[in-house]
Amino acid sequence: MIEIGKKLRELRESKGLTLRELSNRAKCTSSLLSQIENGKTEPSISTLKKIADALGVNIVDFFMEDFEDEDVITRKKDRIDIQLKRWDAKIQSLVKNVRNKKMQPFYTVIKPGGGSHGMYAHEGEEFGFVLKGEMELRLNDKVYRIKEGESFYFSSRIPHDWVNTGGRDVHVIWVITPPSF
Repeated sequence: MIEIGKKLRELRESKGLTLRELSNRAKCTSSLLSQIENGKTEPSISTLKKIADALGVNIVDFFMEDFEDEDVITRKKDRIDIQLKRWDAKIQSLVKNVRNKKMQPFYTVIKPGGGSHGMYAHEGEEFGFVLKGEMELRLNDKVYRIKEGESFYFSSRIPHDWVNTGGRDVHVIWVITPPSF
């Protein structure tokens, strides 16, 4: 699995940015960026989104190798893991590369108590289908309980948060358009 800190440093340096320049663009401290780059802390989704926007990349770019091939099929063994310990969720990209794509599909397994742990928003729309378990989705101040076999669809511009409040893993097929995660 890709180490997010190393990938952050690689992306920052490829753009010719210092820690201070990136921190100003991302509206966070250079010490936080340094801690992330050195593997001493993991960012929240909202912080990671700010950093990605400041670098002109998607969140998934922090977790992916640079793939040149345009395979139609992504084998289970080739899925890209997008995982931070604080999420207590395993997110796998169901495509190897999102460049020039209109959708970004994920297979997500959320452990009990796991979730995004904070509201975030971005451009686009999201669709999800709960395969197993039950999750909570918060859009602004409204909370939705989504059960096995149910789906959700919302504008990603609405501040949102997701969590597994149950006692077993939740499995979700999640699609974001355009690719912005």
